[in-house]
Amino acid sequence: MFSYETIPQYHSDLLNGTTSCVDAVIFYLSKIKDKKHLNAFTQVYGEEALEKARYLDEHRTAGNTIKKLHGVVIALKDVICYKDHPVTAASGILKNFVSVYNATAVERLLAEDAIIIGHTNCDEFAMGSTNENSVYGRVLNALDETKVPGGSSGGSAVAVQAELCMISLGSDTGGSVRQPADFCGIIGLKPTYGRISRYGLIAYASSFDQIGIFGKNVVDIAILLKIIAGKDEFDSTVSGQAIDDYHALQPSFSKPLRIGYLKEAFQSPALDKDIQASMYGFIETQKKHGHTVEAIDFEFLDYIVPAYYILTTAEASSNLSRFDGIRYGFRNVDKKTDLTDLYCRTRSNGFGKEVKRRIMLGTFVLSAGYYEAYFTKAQHVRQLLKEKIKLIFNDFDALILPTAPSTAFSIGEKLDDPIAMYLADIFTVFSNLIGTPSISIPLFWHKNGLPYGLQVMTNHFCELSLLQLSNYWIEQYKSPDLKNLN
Repeated sequence: MFSYETIPQYHSDLLNGTTSCVDAVIFYLSKIKDKKHLNAFTQVYGEEALEKARYLDEHRTAGNTIKKLHGVVIALKDVICYKDHPVTAASGILKNFVSVYNATAVERLLAEDAIIIGHTNCDEFAMGSTNENSVYGRVLNALDETKVPGGSSGGSAVAVQAELCMISLGSDTGGSVRQPADFCGIIGLKPTYGRISRYGLIAYASSFDQIGIFGKNVVDIAILLKIIAGKDEFDSTVSGQAIDDYHALQPSFSKPLRIGYLKEAFQSPALDKDIQASMYGFIETQKKHGHTVEAIDFEFLDYIVPAYYILTTAEASSNLSRFDGIRYGFRNVDKKTDLTDLYCRTRSNGFGKEVKRRIMLGTFVLSAGYYEAYFTKAQHVRQLLKEKIKLIFNDFDALILPTAPSTAFSIGEKLDDPIAMYLADIFTVFSNLIGTPSISIPLFWHKNGLPYGLQVMTNHFCELSLLQLSNYWIEQYKSPDLKNLN
């Protein structure tokens, strides 16, 4: 019976002959079939994955050196381009669209002999916090199928949670990797903005979007990040800063850590009382280990969500203007229609309710008479936040926050109240506004039986220390094993 723990363990098993890439792919395809009702995948590339697995097994048994992702089974969020495969952003407006090129991240995965097993379900154009805004229908949380898995990368999170793949890629614009990781009891990393190329990632809000990684252990996430990070001539926003050796996960603290937390966040009335108690309990544990943990006065908490939604919807209204039914994708056409009517019919019928809501909001805040009142002020808030985080990281090694104010909520619970849905992003959007790396690590279980995590942030391009801290704290808490999903 095939089993999986980490990439290094898997490669060891391959090299000593106790398993094969074909065994791995068959195992995951069987799991995908058995758990089809979770609706985690939009497309499964079964035959193609098996063909690649057979080739890799032959290549390895012939004595050839294996590459860094040899036979590693990976799923991609349905906003990441994979050449000659459908990519639809879970939207009717891209129905049957097939990508004509690979995203840079995908190109680098394939270059290291990864096996792409399929595309995963998500909120349409990555707009949502529950994975209920998809043309393919909602994704179910494998721990409790009455609960949402989080969004927008809910399918990618569930694919890892329910052992439908080894590791997966999502995208994070305002928490879309960290929040579903939190709801599903796994690890979700959002790197620094510009650490991973966005080439081939369908844009929602270009100055916020970042490809992120889901896994069950920090080792796998470190390996994948090392491979897909770095300069790319196709994306001018990618940093040329050197990539650290993310594999160095054993921290050597020359002095106790200085950890900060936002006092207003921990005291927020939106925060579940049990989660709040766990956060304070975590602080006390770190103090017992000799680390310094201090509260930080943070006067901007109430401005974060409004600024985020003003700026992201403004960018979305611009980015999504290209989906007009003319060049590609869905077209709602009538012989008697004119061009304006074609645009109107196509976009009205092709986009879902949430996407249209955000396009309209973005168009409004960019319109004459409101630009200065909303968009400019939101940009000012963003600048204030960037200045504040510089001061914070002058004094602290890491910043901790809850990932979400509650555990996974019930299906349909917030669909009729979009404002409540947006406010649930209060702790995750901060990192996207300022561009810092952040991670959700699964440390806790709620009395309601659901998992939740701790969100950790470090300074720009300090992914190495972020991963080291995450591994250190997971070892402290011995994160719960989710094998009961099998």
